[in-house]
Amino acid sequence: MKVKDTNTSIPNQTEGLTFAHVPVLSRELVEGLAVRPGGHYLDATVGGGGHSRLILAAAPDVRVTAIDRDEQAIMVARKQLAVYGDRIQFVRENFALYKPDRVFDGVVADLGVNSAQLDTPERGFSFRHSAKLDMRMDQRQSLTAAEVINHWDEAQLADIFFKYGEERLSRRIARRIVEQRPFQTTTELADVIARCVPSQYRYGRIHPATRVFQALRIVVNDELTSLETFLARMPSTLTPGGRIGIISFHSLEDRLVKHALRSSPILQVITKKPITPQADELEQNPRSRSAKLRIAMRIN
Repeated sequence: MKVKDTNTSIPNQTEGLTFAHVPVLSRELVEGLAVRPGGHYLDATVGGGGHSRLILAAAPDVRVTAIDRDEQAIMVARKQLAVYGDRIQFVRENFALYKPDRVFDGVVADLGVNSAQLDTPERGFSFRHSAKLDMRMDQRQSLTAAEVINHWDEAQLADIFFKYGEERLSRRIARRIVEQRPFQTTTELADVIARCVPSQYRYGRIHPATRVFQALRIVVNDELTSLETFLARMPSTLTPGGRIGIISFHSLEDRLVKHALRSSPILQVITKKPITPQADELEQNPRSRSAKLRIAMRIN
């Protein structure tokens, strides 16, 4: 799970949208990027603009290209960062498909789902509120969580729950879902999952539907394939000495990031171990607890 920025949330309203953006590991990320005066940086997941703001403020005359596949995120970030004028440009695009026409002094990506997406019930990412099973980061696409849950066969569901949610009861849960479908809302699905698992599992540290919802979100948004494509392309868009910083929120993402940074022939890994949130950030933003930051630099 992903949640964004340092100290306090910054509520914004754009056309009725409230976007509480809390960027994580922002101090460590900006320090690790070693932002250069006059540099041009790519924020590949702008969200509410928290990391872009800090990059723009870190040194004189810095420019940022900010991309996101979520239209609402782009709308809010554009408003939040309007004070920077033409120093920031916005592009609505999946970072895996973005083909820049320039090189950058640094690239950042804050992976996964952001706070606003989780906290906006109608987006269907969370089972804390009853909403349609949607989970699309880019609402131009047709595939939704409802399509996956209600139409994919039992074996497919069990496979994605195990592969992308690391859910050890994947077969049991998939069987019960197929027996009980169709599902219309997030809470209907979460309740059925909770009722089909053993009691000790039901009252564990996390809700028993958490891993299934993670798997659905990853599949709907093709997150891991997109991440692999992004990681393969981005090193070549860095200037010599330019840095890339990636924040991940679960082991599947972090494993891909670690391998890609270490195996690239044109990158030198700066962080031998991932950077994790300090105690003060964990206290102020408990959702940051699973965040891991890895940084690498392009070599000549």
